[in-house]
Amino acid sequence: MSKPAHNHYSVGPPKGPRRILVALLCTVLQLCFGTVYAWSFFQLLLVEQFGWTYSNTAWAFSITIFSLGIAAAWAGSALPRLGPRKLALMGSLLFSGGYFIGALALHWNNLTLFYLGYGVIGGAGIGLGYVTPVATVAKWFPDRKGLATGIVVMGFGVGALLLSKLLAPVLMLYAAGELPLVFLGLGIVFACISIPASLGLHDPPPPKHVNEGWAAGTPGNIVEPDSLAIYLRTREFAIMWLVFFFNIAAGIAVISFQSPLLQDVWGLSDSTIEPETLAAYGATLIAVSSLCNGFGRLFWGLLSDRIGRVRVFRILLASQMVVFGILMTERNPYIFSALVCYILLCFGGGFATMPSFVLDVFGIKKMSAIYGALLTAWAAAGIFGPVYVGYLKDQYPDRAIIYCFLVGVFVLSLGYVFSYLLNDDRIQLGRQTIVGTLRQFGILRPTPGPVAKSS
Repeated sequence: MSKPAHNHYSVGPPKGPRRILVALLCTVLQLCFGTVYAWSFFQLLLVEQFGWTYSNTAWAFSITIFSLGIAAAWAGSALPRLGPRKLALMGSLLFSGGYFIGALALHWNNLTLFYLGYGVIGGAGIGLGYVTPVATVAKWFPDRKGLATGIVVMGFGVGALLLSKLLAPVLMLYAAGELPLVFLGLGIVFACISIPASLGLHDPPPPKHVNEGWAAGTPGNIVEPDSLAIYLRTREFAIMWLVFFFNIAAGIAVISFQSPLLQDVWGLSDSTIEPETLAAYGATLIAVSSLCNGFGRLFWGLLSDRIGRVRVFRILLASQMVVFGILMTERNPYIFSALVCYILLCFGGGFATMPSFVLDVFGIKKMSAIYGALLTAWAAAGIFGPVYVGYLKDQYPDRAIIYCFLVGVFVLSLGYVFSYLLNDDRIQLGRQTIVGTLRQFGILRPTPGPVAKSS
C-alpha cells in the first residue's frame, strides 16, 4: 500500500493547515513583541509622573532596541541548534519579565532598574522572539517568502495599535493612571498570550526526494561554506547592513517621539487645547501609524517579489527624503500626521524586504544567522535615532522638530547613495575565496609547500 502523497513532496515543505497555523502563531508573537513601538505613549507620562527628562526616556527606548538587536543576532546563529520553540519561549519569558521588573522599578522610581528590566531584559526577549518567527515562516513558505515574511512582520508593526488603543487605555483606567500597575498588567497579559503561542512553533519536516540545490536554496554548482564569518565579511553583507541601518535610524527616531512631536505641532496650531486632548491625539497617531507600519510590511514585501529588493529600498529611501524635508516646516497637524504615517509605512517596508533579500543573496542555509547578524543594524539605529531626538528635545525645544527631520534627511541620503552598491544577485563565493578566508580565521591551516633543498 502506497504512503500518503504528502510524505513524498519534492519541492519544499508540505502545504496546508500546518503551515497556516505556524504562520498564525508567528504573527501573534510578533503582535505582542511589536507593542514596543508604542513607547511614546508612555513618554510624557513618565516625564510628568516621575520627573524624568526626554533624554532619560529616550535612553530607555534605545537600550530596549539595542538589546533587541544584539539578542536577535545571537538568536539567528542559535536558531538552527536550539530550534524555534525554545528560542521563542525564552523570548516570551524575558519579554514578560521585563515588564514585571519595569513595574517594580517604577514603583521605586528607580531609573537604573527600569533600564535593566524593561530595557535590557525585555529588549533581549523581543530580540529572541523577533528573529524566530521570521526565519521559521520563511522555511515553511519558500514559494511565497516575500508574502509570508511580510504578513508575519506586519504583526510586529501593528503591535503598537494593540497597546496604544486597547491594552494601555484599559489598564490605565483600571489602575487609575498608576504606571507601575499598568506595566504589571501588561506583563501578565503578554505572558498569557506569547508563552502558549511559542509552544506551537516548529520547523517544517525535511523534504524528501529533493535535490541538493533546493536544500541549500541555491543552484547545485554554488559553493556553500559552513563558516558564517565568510558571509559576514563580504561586501554584500556590509552594504546591506548600512542601507538597513540608515532606513531604520530615520524611522525609529520618529517612532520614539511621534506622540510628543505631534503634540508640539498641535500646540503651535492651537494653544488652547487641553493636555488630555493632546495626549489622545498622540495615542491616535501611534495607533494609525502602527497600521501603516504593519501594512507597509505586507505591501513592500509583496512589491519586492515583483520589482526586486534593491528597487524597493531605493524607493523607500528616496521618498522618505522628500517627506522628511517637508516635515521640517509643516505645521498643519493633519498633514504632519499623514506624513509620519508614510514614514512608518516605509519603516515597516524595510523589515519586510530584508529577510527575503537575505534569502535571495545568501540562500536559506545560513538565512537565520545572517539575518540575525543584520539586525545589529537595528541595535545601532536604536541607539542613534531616539537619543539624538531626545537630546534635541531637551536642548532646543523650540526648534527640535526642524533639527530632527534635518538629520533624518541626511541619514536617508546616505542610505540612498549606498543602495546603488547593492544588487539582487545570488552571492557566489569562489572556492579560493573560501579557502583563503578559512585560513585567515585560523579554521584551516595553510598547506606546507615543498621544502627547498640546500645547495
